Amino acid sequence: MTELLQQVRVIDPVSEIDGLFDVVIADGYIEAVASRISDISSDTQIRDCQGLVLGPGLVDLYSHSGEPGFEERETLLSLLQAAAAGGFTRINILPDTSPVIDNPALVAQLQNRRQGGQGGNFSPLSSPSPLSPPLSLLHIWGAITLDVAGKQMTELADLASAGVVGFTDGKPLENLALVRGVLEYLQPLGKPVAFWPSDRQLTANGVMREGSDALRFGLPPIPVSAETTAIAALLELVATIGTPVHIMRVSTSRSVELIASAKAAGLPITASTTWMHLLLDTKAVKTYNTSLHLDPPLGNSRDVAALRAGVRAGVIDAIAIDHTPYSYEEKVQAFAESPAGAIGLELALPLLWQYLVETGEFTALELWRALSSSPAECLGQKVSAIVPPQPAELTLFDPQQTWKVERKSLYTLSQNTAWLGQQLKGRVVQTWC
Repeated sequence: MTELLQQVRVIDPVSEIDGLFDVVIADGYIEAVASRISDISSDTQIRDCQGLVLGPGLVDLYSHSGEPGFEERETLLSLLQAAAAGGFTRINILPDTSPVIDNPALVAQLQNRRQGGQGGNFSPLSSPSPLSPPLSLLHIWGAITLDVAGKQMTELADLASAGVVGFTDGKPLENLALVRGVLEYLQPLGKPVAFWPSDRQLTANGVMREGSDALRFGLPPIPVSAETTAIAALLELVATIGTPVHIMRVSTSRSVELIASAKAAGLPITASTTWMHLLLDTKAVKTYNTSLHLDPPLGNSRDVAALRAGVRAGVIDAIAIDHTPYSYEEKVQAFAESPAGAIGLELALPLLWQYLVETGEFTALELWRALSSSPAECLGQKVSAIVPPQPAELTLFDPQQTWKVERKSLYTLSQNTAWLGQQLKGRVVQTWC
């Protein structure tokens, strides 16, 4: 099949291009890109793409799968469909399933389940169908530790041989001796390792960023130091050992400062924040919507500004989605008692575009880079430029299309989002993978 996308806005952070082009896609490959293409075969399907945006497929650094163990929250099938519907052609799942992904047999089992995810294209429907093919590519993080207490390392070399994308627990590791041992052991394996720095003793029973809003809303606070002291300790170990590290879920302005200083000193680190931490601050929690109970919690307005500036400057390398599905029953309880997390794969691009690009705070290239080529680089991967004859790993996005966030318009099985029932502007039209 050959398709001509006429006068589509191509946003290519790899080639630093943002402009109008005609693009020909044939049998899963980019065949031609030019300002105008008129010499086409008679069987070419012509598509008027004025007003649409074409960019490299988005890459999500880390998200949660319900399967195995919590299939009522999310299956691999629904996860991959939601990812494709949100423009993500690659998704990397965290190992905190049940059982935990801590052995090669489970990695192989999950890899075998990702049927249908090896190529093709995906067009989201107005009413999602469970039969629609999942086309995002699934990658799997391997667990660092075996036990809940986080005291014993997994067989990291065996997991590396099994094909995991890298190593993380997706939860705080407070045993610094273990972290040091992991960094030493992983040096020759050449796989990414990601840590979520958070001091759980300082976090205690907190559910909201410390400050005047926490006092006003009567919610237990979490101090900034719960994150920053853990980041400082991790940076000291990286400086001593030299193993490259990715820092997950950065949420405070002081953390951005620490990471900027460490990068200026030449430490081999990358960092990410999540999409919701770029959009909302503590004032949003006044609704007590449990989908705003996140861990780390939403920051104050100064944190949001620093995170946005950090992404634009490259101090924060990537925007992660951290899609965390929960059932209705799990989330319908008091704010402080609810599990932390929210869905986001189908919502992130429209909302980030609306509130960061359309407002002029981010350029389209800056946002697309933070969602595609930069997260891939954090994993030691590459995203191809939009040039022939590269394989077509692409996302077509309509910034003006409006739609309502509701059960029938989502592929994910869960609905824990603060935007449920609201009209959004911007939706992915198609992905190629």
